Amino acid sequence: MTRSLPPIQFVFDSHGHLIGAKDSQVDSYGGFSNMDDQAQNVFKNFNDGVSSTMKWATIASIVSGVVVMVAIVAIVYAIIDCLRKAGTAIPTYARLATADTDKASNPHSSSQDIEKAETPLFPVLRDSQVEHATMERFLSNMAREKPIRFSPKQLAEFTENYSTILGSGGFGVVFKGQFPNGMQVAVKVLNGELNKRVEEQFMAEVSTMGRTYHINLVRLYGFCFDPMMRALVYECMENGSLDNFLFRENSQERLEWEKLYDIAVGTAKGIAYLHEECQQRIIHYDIKPGNVLLDKNLNPKVADFGLAKLCNRGSSRLLLTNGRGTPGYAAPELWKPYPVTHKCDVYSFGMLLFEIVGRRRNFDENQTESRQWLPRWTWDMFDNTELAVMMSLCGIEEKDKEKAERVTMVALWCVQYSPDDRPLMSTVVKMLEGSMEITPPPFPFEHMVSPNPTMNLDNGSNGGSNTTSISSSSANTLEQSNSKPVDRTFEIELAT
Repeated sequence: MTRSLPPIQFVFDSHGHLIGAKDSQVDSYGGFSNMDDQAQNVFKNFNDGVSSTMKWATIASIVSGVVVMVAIVAIVYAIIDCLRKAGTAIPTYARLATADTDKASNPHSSSQDIEKAETPLFPVLRDSQVEHATMERFLSNMAREKPIRFSPKQLAEFTENYSTILGSGGFGVVFKGQFPNGMQVAVKVLNGELNKRVEEQFMAEVSTMGRTYHINLVRLYGFCFDPMMRALVYECMENGSLDNFLFRENSQERLEWEKLYDIAVGTAKGIAYLHEECQQRIIHYDIKPGNVLLDKNLNPKVADFGLAKLCNRGSSRLLLTNGRGTPGYAAPELWKPYPVTHKCDVYSFGMLLFEIVGRRRNFDENQTESRQWLPRWTWDMFDNTELAVMMSLCGIEEKDKEKAERVTMVALWCVQYSPDDRPLMSTVVKMLEGSMEITPPPFPFEHMVSPNPTMNLDNGSNGGSNTTSISSSSANTLEQSNSKPVDRTFEIELAT
């Protein structure tokens, strides 16, 4: 049975406006007033809730802002601290240049202050820099910096008062040294007083090695130029020079042919860099096994730039007033009044290749007459298609003969009498690596009066020497062997 709702009575005033209603539960005319009160209570509660939420949101925003500001300040401080620390690794000459700029912009700077800010030609390493960790940064960035100028006191500390000699030569003595961080170095102290010859050798090494960086070139770290001392600081080459491995009798460390082949290719790449990749072409003038040094992994690096010269690429022919190079390796044009180009290094490298293949000096009077002069014997064996026989006589195994014959062919091209007939060193690298076909070379000794010279030449057994005096009989023999001039006209240009 459905329950009926109680009737509701609506009450109006005299003007017809609704003023109330009543039923069994509502006895008065105040029903609508109660509804207004309830609505106001609901709105008040809602307003209080919103106000509370906004209050906490505002507090959270303020806290977040403070945290963000603290984080930004911390990051900025860290960046400034890093830059301040990095600033100590900037070379001295760079910092001085900045100071000089600041002084120049200040018209009230005194002349004494400006003099202090003058930029030196080379960065000078202060004692305090040696004593502190900034030396690490100097060494790590050395490849991008100029050579460092050291003081005699610092070199004495590096070498422990020059206690260990690594070698000596015509231009100086090489001592073992060590930087404060433990890095091994070689310190070459030049002989004699500051005369023109020593000055030229010093400038040659600093000007050439100071602007080169290649994996197959010895790195120049710095130098000392003082009234009492001229010295050069190089990276240390733990295994010495190549001639120790090629010519040392009863050597317990006989190099495998594969390693000798790698040494030949690496040396060629170093010379190619000097000739063709530097901003100014560098001619070494004294390529020989004694000037190819080996690091702890037997990687080759060309060293000893005491005779080197810079020349502009547009002025590639030089007229030398004095003979250069080492007899037995020097190109014929170095001993004659003919213009000299970078191809003289190609000739010397060819002589080095002969000695790598034969594991002997290019002239050995203890050999039979036909084998005394290695380049001519090599040509005779090649001309008679007996290179394979020669390889066996030189102790080269069957698995290495193909590469050895290739090296021999390249050597014959390198020692061509005419410089223009010799290949570029970049071409030599390609031929050695097998990426370029090697055509049969022409006879390279047609201009020689005596095909088997019996001259007893110093082949540079002393790895540190640059120039070897030649006896009168040897000089006469060279004069005879190279008496016929080149059949062409050379344009003579002096290096600038």
